[in-house]
Amino acid sequence: MAKSYDIVIIGGGNARFGVSAIAHEAGKSIAFVEARDFGGTCPNRGCTPKKVLVAAAHALHEIEQAPVHGINVGEPRLDWARLIEREKDLIGFIPDAMLGLAEKRGDVYRGFASFTGPNSVEVDGQVITGKDIVIATGSRPRPLPIPGAEHMITSDEVLSDPTLPGEVVFIGGGVIAMEFSHVYARAGVKVTILEALPQLLPRLDADAVTALRAETERLGVSVKTGVSVTAIEKTGDCLTVQFSHDGCDQSVTAERVVNGAGRIANIDGLNLETGDIAHDGRRILIDDTLRSTSNPSVWVAGDALEHSPQLSPIATYEGQIVGHNIVNGPTRNPDYSVIPSAVYTVPTLSTVGLSEAEAKEKGLDVAVTVSDMSGWFSAKTYAETAAWSKVLVDKTSDRIVGAHVLGHHGEELIHLFAMAMRHGISASDLKTSLYAFPTFAADLKSLF
Repeated sequence: MAKSYDIVIIGGGNARFGVSAIAHEAGKSIAFVEARDFGGTCPNRGCTPKKVLVAAAHALHEIEQAPVHGINVGEPRLDWARLIEREKDLIGFIPDAMLGLAEKRGDVYRGFASFTGPNSVEVDGQVITGKDIVIATGSRPRPLPIPGAEHMITSDEVLSDPTLPGEVVFIGGGVIAMEFSHVYARAGVKVTILEALPQLLPRLDADAVTALRAETERLGVSVKTGVSVTAIEKTGDCLTVQFSHDGCDQSVTAERVVNGAGRIANIDGLNLETGDIAHDGRRILIDDTLRSTSNPSVWVAGDALEHSPQLSPIATYEGQIVGHNIVNGPTRNPDYSVIPSAVYTVPTLSTVGLSEAEAKEKGLDVAVTVSDMSGWFSAKTYAETAAWSKVLVDKTSDRIVGAHVLGHHGEELIHLFAMAMRHGISASDLKTSLYAFPTFAADLKSLF
């Protein structure tokens, strides 16, 4: 006989955490279903371990700039195997810690879930039912229809391989490719990025990406956009990538070829039709409250959604929205208008709000201020190799509608812009506020 719960949550990542925090406090009975490691992609195979590698790249960057400060150091050598070991040591506790938290809030089922009806799923031969079911299955690497694609690795392997390759090719110029290329390049690896679209990081402001591309190429990374990859062939211990660029057939050989084309919702294998869950093959169809349009008992949160940014804080936020709507009724909709984010290259590209192109599409009359800060005292003090910003201010409301910062501690500075945008602080008030000096934050008032 099937065991019944108030809520069944499929997935053990951040969205699960958001849903269960609210549901557990409300006294709901909860079942967690997870086939892999609790915590999900971000802490185990994504943003958290990645930042360990990025921190090493930062250290190498500081050593590169040390002579500017009158510091003479020898040639640095990165022990890649030791770095990977450090990364694993730092995150090793996470799955058990997250599992322990789940066990405090409900029952745990290990295995893949498949719908057997609108309110039931099967896990490893056992059927469980829920008044509400939350799909929080996260994302997976985007498959690429390229002959030889089976030879590619993903970010999972990059984060676990103790052997540093001599040459790497990224197919796709998304966040994964950009971040890992900066790590690899500073470790002495020859890196090539092949992007099909005309622009790297196509969702971000074009000028900001141009500034980042220049710094990426300064590191020696070969970047090609408008590329059509035709095949990946194994040649001995290496791989040869065949591609067309600017009308010419070309090839590049490397020890590793990495899928850098981003991620998609991980919803295959859920047997959605049996659960009466409408989808278009790529995403589950939902309403504004994150509820299935066809099955009112089913909700979706986190990277399993396709319409919202695949970011760890967003998954938690969406989980909290779903938890509230299950407990109190569907009264809350997520607000994605102000989401600060960062591409953790070295230096970081940080962004919030609209790009200049998006502002024009919306018909906004904006004042656009572009600043090359590389000659500013603060940037020169810390020998920044790239320091650039673009800020958009609505002329009618005097509100900041977009900010994009490369370098200049933008990964922290961007939150000041986000706070102003979310809480209605005018550009004039932000400009006239007092800031500790000399700091990068003190430069904020000169960025618009």
